[in-house]
Amino acid sequence: MSNNITQSDLDCVIQFLGTNPILTQSSNVKAFEEEWSGWLGVKYSVMVNSGSSANQATMGLLRELRGSGEVITPTLTWVSDVASVIQNGFTPVFVDIDQRTLGMDTAQVIAKLNERTKAVFITHILGYNALDQKLIDECKKCKIPIIEDVCESHGATFAGKKLGAHGWISNFSFYYAHHLSTIEGGMICTDDAEVYEAARLFRAHGMVRESSSPELKERYRKEYPDLNPDFIFAYPAYNFRSTEINAVMGRSQLKRLDANNDKRRKNLTVFLKNLNSEKFYTEFAQEGSSNYALTLVLRHPDEALRDRIETELRSRKIEFRRGTSGGGNQTRQPYIRKRYPEIDPRSFSRVDHVHFFGWYIGNYPDLEEGHVLQLCALLNSIAANQAHPRFGLSF
Repeated sequence: MSNNITQSDLDCVIQFLGTNPILTQSSNVKAFEEEWSGWLGVKYSVMVNSGSSANQATMGLLRELRGSGEVITPTLTWVSDVASVIQNGFTPVFVDIDQRTLGMDTAQVIAKLNERTKAVFITHILGYNALDQKLIDECKKCKIPIIEDVCESHGATFAGKKLGAHGWISNFSFYYAHHLSTIEGGMICTDDAEVYEAARLFRAHGMVRESSSPELKERYRKEYPDLNPDFIFAYPAYNFRSTEINAVMGRSQLKRLDANNDKRRKNLTVFLKNLNSEKFYTEFAQEGSSNYALTLVLRHPDEALRDRIETELRSRKIEFRRGTSGGGNQTRQPYIRKRYPEIDPRSFSRVDHVHFFGWYIGNYPDLEEGHVLQLCALLNSIAANQAHPRFGLSF
């Protein structure tokens, strides 16, 4: 990946620091929340210190508002999605992926909905949309909320509406390599006022004084007259607050997010169009996508080809991540195998293929089309087991 933080972002921070400001969560955090809500198309946003914290707080407030039970969980995702489910006392129910979106297979999700299901926790992988109308309709009929992890898919859309504006709650990450970076940071988004107030509390130790609702504060004050109103802790929560510095950088980056996403989309289109489709899977669902990575998956299992690709990419100093998002099949990871030994990772055959024969390569606004075409030529030559093109390709 290339650095997503520009000199103009740093200049904004330097100018801000020169005003002798408050540095902990204050007016810039609030302004960034409001600007982000306007960009996304939701009523409420709560900034936290990472996307993983957004996951953790979201699962915590799900537990407090809806009770314990099962959460249908992706097999291809970042570890914090699954960890937050486990850490909040839910039972993860895994499903395989849809190879066109890398998200959860809708038919498998629907088949596993039951009276114990508290939520469907979708991850939109690497900028691809994982929603479809059938899943939305079925969850609505069963009164089961959809929670969207959009940490890797800022600006991607479904049915003309941004991802993160469809579910009951959505989570975003502003990590270094993502579409928008605040160095570290995240956001919890919703149209539900109750969720919004709960998220504000979960961000700051569960303290009722963090609520924006005078009615909620008064209710707790009357219910617990023996407590100092400034120190009533409604939930066993966390300190997930962000800082003004992170928010200043986020506000700066938000101004160019849409333009940067357009460049990323173009790069992905060029990449998939010019790959050898006999050797590589190229039928990803690009409609509405907003990819921060170039997805590379072998069409058929081939260990020799996999090893040749990795050897050649390393020799050219081209960074890649095997298994695509989060290191591949999460059910193969120690934290799952130790807790759920009855789960057979091989039963999720599509994600297992990506685990062993899939990668992503960085896609960023400064990546030139010529480099994308050179990368495709290199990969195609490796797949054909031919001499490699002689150009100085190094990302």
